[in-house]
Amino acid sequence: MKERRPGLPDGRGADSGTPATGRGGEVTFSTGDRLLVVMPTFNERDNVARIVPLVLGEDPRLEVLVVDDNSPDGTAALAEEMATREARLHVLRRGAKDGLGRAYVAGFRWALERSYRLVFEMDADMSHDPGKLPTLIDAARSAEVVIGSRYVGGRINVVNWPMGRLLISYFGSFYARTVTGLPLRDATGGYNCFRREVLEALDLERIQSNGYAFQIELKLRAFRKGFRMVEIPIVFTERESGESKMSKRIVLEAVWRVWWLRIQQVLGRL
Repeated sequence: MKERRPGLPDGRGADSGTPATGRGGEVTFSTGDRLLVVMPTFNERDNVARIVPLVLGEDPRLEVLVVDDNSPDGTAALAEEMATREARLHVLRRGAKDGLGRAYVAGFRWALERSYRLVFEMDADMSHDPGKLPTLIDAARSAEVVIGSRYVGGRINVVNWPMGRLLISYFGSFYARTVTGLPLRDATGGYNCFRREVLEALDLERIQSNGYAFQIELKLRAFRKGFRMVEIPIVFTERESGESKMSKRIVLEAVWRVWWLRIQQVLGRL
């Protein structure tokens, strides 16, 4: 695919809920199109049992790929048992816990080997409302990347987060936007939708980030390719069960990785 020049048409930005950049017109999705939600898991047995039926209930075209990192609690085994009764549920086992970014890349490769039109990122811990999936699908008709944003429109839509976690997330997006020029209010969010052609155009092997910074790098690479991006408001709710995967190591990676991304931009390597 020919690389397209990034820019903001008519002075509009993604933070206002308008497409950020790119060419091409609106597309339609037929009843025969396949749409895949990639859902990385590690010790999410209880949550998977709850969220998968909710996702599949939103649209008959939706399918779920659980990408499990050898969860000790048997998440993969449960998902495989569920898949024997639900043809739209798939399970990809990985040998060990190897990071969020690599789990998503494995899921993206799996999707590209098959005929999916749209590929979604979604947490398995119920923090992302499955009821927003139809809105993301509708927005993908006119934008190639759709970001479920916690901070669009000048509002903070987060429920039950401690103040420290909220500040890290909010100012992390501001930090990434300032350093890289990525025109998004929520650069770190993980509830996103990509048209197939976006993932096909990105060299997934070149993505280096693996934790908190993965979402920043993925969006930045898509933006640099000139794909149209739009943010739609979502409400993020802190998990009710299980343990958060956030750690100091993940935060520190994001801090230095943003500058690495900036250097790659200057050198023309993104």
